[in-house]
Amino acid sequence: MPTPPAPAPPPKGPRPVAAIIPAKDEAERIAATVAAVRAIDGVALVVVVDDGSADETAARAHDAGAYVVRHPTNRGKSAALASGVDFVRQRERRGVRHDYLFVDADLEESAAQVAVLIPPVRDGAADMSIAILPPQKTAGGGHGFVVRLARDGIRELTGWAPTQPLSGMRALTAAAYDAATPLAPGWGVEVGLSVDILLAGLRVEEVPCDLHHRVTGGDWRGQLHRARQYRDVLRALRARGLGARTIGAAARGRRP
Repeated sequence: MPTPPAPAPPPKGPRPVAAIIPAKDEAERIAATVAAVRAIDGVALVVVVDDGSADETAARAHDAGAYVVRHPTNRGKSAALASGVDFVRQRERRGVRHDYLFVDADLEESAAQVAVLIPPVRDGAADMSIAILPPQKTAGGGHGFVVRLARDGIRELTGWAPTQPLSGMRALTAAAYDAATPLAPGWGVEVGLSVDILLAGLRVEEVPCDLHHRVTGGDWRGQLHRARQYRDVLRALRARGLGARTIGAAARGRRP
């Protein structure tokens, strides 16, 4: 019986980066976001996961040069990120693993700035890097309840207090992603990523990043979004063992 050929060795050099962009009803902004991310050095492919959009998000993402994965109905940000990673892994050749770059769909041209998240992961300084955004051009309409809950919860569980615990722009290795699976559902995904990756003994680094996105307003839609976000963050933290004392202190605006 002939000896089977040895598998091809993995290519040398930096790992390729797959950018994953979850999107819902972002037809006005998605093309500019995709174009900016495609131009980043090291990004090998861009995947837009259309999470049940009712507009032309998918078509405009495709025309801008992204691969498009479609959810017929809205399944939430966490499921969209997971679908994007699954798509990338199905396309990987043997011996090749991508790093991942998670990018919000509404960043438009400023999405080019997420390039600064790649070097810490590529060079081995961190297993996940997280963008710290500057003050946004338009102020949001919230009161900080969700951010406080997320920050206090992460600190209580891991000992690390992030500057912006809900930042969605992140670069991470495949191993870091695996450490956080299954991902926390819905809007709890960022908190789950931070807690699970840190508790796995991996390294997280925050990086200032000049990004600008559409800020959630103070109308009833914005308040409903924040209520859902609070619910999902709370579920993610409880699932990881956060106690009632920290939850209550965060709700009252105090440190536990």
